[in-house]
Amino acid sequence: MQYNELRWNPLLRTWVVVSSGRKRRPWREKTCPFCPGMPETGYGWDVLVLDNRYPALRPDAKASRRGRGVYGVKPAYGYCKIVVETPEHEGDLCDLTLEQLVKYLKALAEVTKELCSDPQIEYVMPFRNKGEVIGVSLTHPHSQVYALPFVPPRVAVEMRSMEEFWKREGKCLLCHVIELEKSEGARVIYENASFIAFLPFYAMWPYEVHVYPKRHFGTLLEMREEEYEDLADALKVVTACYNSLFDFSLPYMLIFHQRPCKVRAEYFHFHLEFYPVHRERDKLKYPAGIEWGAWVFTYDALPEEKAQELKAALKRALEKLRSRGCAPRGLKP
Repeated sequence: MQYNELRWNPLLRTWVVVSSGRKRRPWREKTCPFCPGMPETGYGWDVLVLDNRYPALRPDAKASRRGRGVYGVKPAYGYCKIVVETPEHEGDLCDLTLEQLVKYLKALAEVTKELCSDPQIEYVMPFRNKGEVIGVSLTHPHSQVYALPFVPPRVAVEMRSMEEFWKREGKCLLCHVIELEKSEGARVIYENASFIAFLPFYAMWPYEVHVYPKRHFGTLLEMREEEYEDLADALKVVTACYNSLFDFSLPYMLIFHQRPCKVRAEYFHFHLEFYPVHRERDKLKYPAGIEWGAWVFTYDALPEEKAQELKAALKRALEKLRSRGCAPRGLKP
């Protein structure tokens, strides 16, 4: 019997997703289930949305036990989707054409719309894991989408911060962050007409990059056509920059933060966050005692120094992109 359940952590006041079946998921098998012509994929597609065969959440979830006192338990109702970004077996977002990236982003938007329509779903989070050190079990380029029956705690904290700033200052917190980053300039990595990418003043990961839309909106569904194209451009450039940093394909996590499904939070500003795990060419950033035990990240450099390294890598990345016939849409500094 497979169990998918939510267990309540009464100390941290958050749910833990427990899935007994995920231990059986494949680990870097020789045959790729996402390549064209496989049983789940078939042929004739550019971007493909699949159900995760080993989901952490599922609409028919069953719990292994009842709750007891502060030990809350309920079925892990939800959905786990796979978005296969390309028929090609290898590559990163920077290897896709702009048109392919736009199709990928629109697929994420359609999945968000579909899953948010379920009355029991409170939050939809697309994300992308890349690289063996991140724990990726299948290397074919793909993203995942989790549809949760609750708002995840990190997003809830962001929402509280945005709402408090909105009420106190009468404007958006992330719009203000964009103003600060542009006025200082030291940490801005890339900018086009609709989006800005920068290493945050408050970065926790050594080469963390955030991508914010300049226009204030809350979800993928609210993007205009030119914003899909500009976000595709920004993703292409940032990932090319990462891969030029140490001249190898850099592992990272990419998270899409959007407004919850059932909350009219006009103060929420859609954004993306990249978390690469390398701190140097041959060294990883390991969250250890103080990070996990206290939720206090340490940063072993100045963010401005790491931003300069990314800017140097960006120059090399842009040269490579142009040599392949790609024309980035970035604004001239």
